[in-house]
Amino acid sequence: MASTANAADSIALFDGETLAGWHTNGERIGHGTGGQWTVEEGAIVGQQDPPGSGNGGILLTDAAYADFELSLELKPDWGIDSGLFIRSTEQGRCYQVLVDYKEGGNVGHIYGEGIGAFNNRTLDIFGLYDAEKNLIGLRAKSRNGQRPLAYTISPKGWISAWKINRWNAAKVRVVGNPPHIATWINGAKVSEFDAKTFDHPQYDPQQVAETLGEQGHIALQVHGGQGWPEGAKCRWRNIRILVLPGPPETGSPPDGGN
Repeated sequence: MASTANAADSIALFDGETLAGWHTNGERIGHGTGGQWTVEEGAIVGQQDPPGSGNGGILLTDAAYADFELSLELKPDWGIDSGLFIRSTEQGRCYQVLVDYKEGGNVGHIYGEGIGAFNNRTLDIFGLYDAEKNLIGLRAKSRNGQRPLAYTISPKGWISAWKINRWNAAKVRVVGNPPHIATWINGAKVSEFDAKTFDHPQYDPQQVAETLGEQGHIALQVHGGQGWPEGAKCRWRNIRILVLPGPPETGSPPDGGN
């Protein structure tokens, strides 16, 4: 079913100049005290604080959201472990859209951050390098033994969608509770995650629902620890949200289109 929402009704979550409407985690979490967040050339830029220290964190919207369609552009440096948090608590417990842009990583599938560490990823990405170890391309490989999904992109499809060393457009559609979460990269659907039917030994639907509730913050992540290369950054711009009405009590959630 195509979306009937009017994209013209979307609002900007980032003004392109300041971090008004956003805040870092107010207390230390597993990733650190908050990370370093600045605005550079019209983009929100995140890195560890100080760079290479292992101290990360999250930048959250002041407002909380239930059902919505989020669009943005992202440009992560290769080697980072970042993410887009959906229905996040102040402590960063959430459904995470992975932005693990590194060897063996994944961009676009869903991970249970602080709510069981489950995931629905069906592929891993790896770098291709020149003689000087510069990234010149990517390859993707299927993961064995992954649980069935409502939809997932193929490794070949993901490689065709993602553009290295460029800004990439992403969209996330979240409807219902437990939510149906769909993700796109540059117009190509990457994943559909249905929290009502997802089956994973580390996923407890009732516990997750009690932890997250019906709405939460949107957040950007700088992962803590030593895996984040010194000086590497994640970048986000043109962040807009379209608040959606809740789904009917019966029937399938809307698809959202390309």
